[in-house]
Amino acid sequence: MTVPDLPYRPCAGMLLLNAEGHIFVGKRIDQSVEAWQMPQGGIDDHEAPRDAALRELEEEIGTRNVKVLAEHPDWLTYDLPAHMIGVALKGQFRGQIQKWFALRFLGADSEINLKTAHEEFSEWKWVDAGTLLNIIVPFKRAIYEKVFAEFGPLIGR
Repeated sequence: MTVPDLPYRPCAGMLLLNAEGHIFVGKRIDQSVEAWQMPQGGIDDHEAPRDAALRELEEEIGTRNVKVLAEHPDWLTYDLPAHMIGVALKGQFRGQIQKWFALRFLGADSEINLKTAHEEFSEWKWVDAGTLLNIIVPFKRAIYEKVFAEFGPLIGR
């Protein structure tokens, strides 16, 4: 099977903002290099993207105490780097097609719990968009820039 034959994995992405407009970012536990990202996860068959976003958020950070602020109007795609094709995403996908949501975290930082049944992050922090673009894996930078462009008025407030 060649790369063009592989499908994109449907996924929901979450731009989670605190009251100051800083962005939640987690450090992945399954990477050999330091890899930070915003929460994201697969959309199950017959699951609405918004429902998947809230479910994934709870699975990854232990809470869904959020308000949905906005939904990106488009589905955004990214391709895995060539060396990750056949390895990442269980080897079944060429990359992801993502529906992104901007969310406001309504709780206290103490509600965030990374020790979940679906543990993905070893640590987390709130950062500004510029910092986040400097610490993510390079192949996700373009999609994050599109997310920030769409939700820019919400960031930093």
